[in-house]
Amino acid sequence: MPTPRKPDVAVRVIACLDVDAGRVVKGVNFADLRDAGDPVELAARYGRLGIDELVFLDVTASTQDRDTMHEVVQRAAGEVFIPLTVGGGVRSVEDVDRLLRDGADKASVNTAAVVRPELIDEVAERFGSQVLTLSLDARRSDATESGFEVTVKGGREGTGRCAVEWAREAERRGVGEILLNSIDADGTRDGFDVEMIRAVRAAVTVPLIASGGAGEPAHFPAAVAAGADAVLAASVFHFGADDAIAQVKDALRASGASVR
Repeated sequence: MPTPRKPDVAVRVIACLDVDAGRVVKGVNFADLRDAGDPVELAARYGRLGIDELVFLDVTASTQDRDTMHEVVQRAAGEVFIPLTVGGGVRSVEDVDRLLRDGADKASVNTAAVVRPELIDEVAERFGSQVLTLSLDARRSDATESGFEVTVKGGREGTGRCAVEWAREAERRGVGEILLNSIDADGTRDGFDVEMIRAVRAAVTVPLIASGGAGEPAHFPAAVAAGADAVLAASVFHFGADDAIAQVKDALRASGASVR
């Protein structure tokens, strides 16, 4: 069985900025998006408030078949000094190379890797696994053995593919970490899908980022207890209290987790 997260390794707290047309947006179950602000201003603010990492996801790049937001990435890289992962519309080694040149520390692949898994091998061989994150958007489904199905194009299309098996294959091909997002929980603020986290954690050894459903600081320790190495949220930071990041870290410390 894969090795679970080491308890003495600090849990990373990550803010996710879903970007559409140059603005941060957030909805429920990837729909009904509402404006949450300027991505660079939010990134800088979260950096000042103690967030450990940032993830920028261009939520319509794949569905609109276009490149990701290079200008936004360049501006953000000049304002923040913490790890920055960028995804959405990443389809090739050249796309990853451009993002790294823009100032990103890591690139995230999703739809393009599902369509052509060899993309993972190519990026890992060129740049190393440490720069590659698999963004795995999954939903509950009776169509797969695990009960969790891979979705693509911002969670809009099901694939019939088992999310656990895809995570295992992606690790074998060379991804450095997996960002596991529950489409069912996304934006609901009802808590993480801990069953999904446990299922994927049991299949892979690479770092696992839990995403989807966080609505209050008390939700985060459960994701870590289920096997997450990092916890990611959007709504709780975008629309929560000014000290939401500190509250999340306090909740994690109170549960016995090590945080930065």
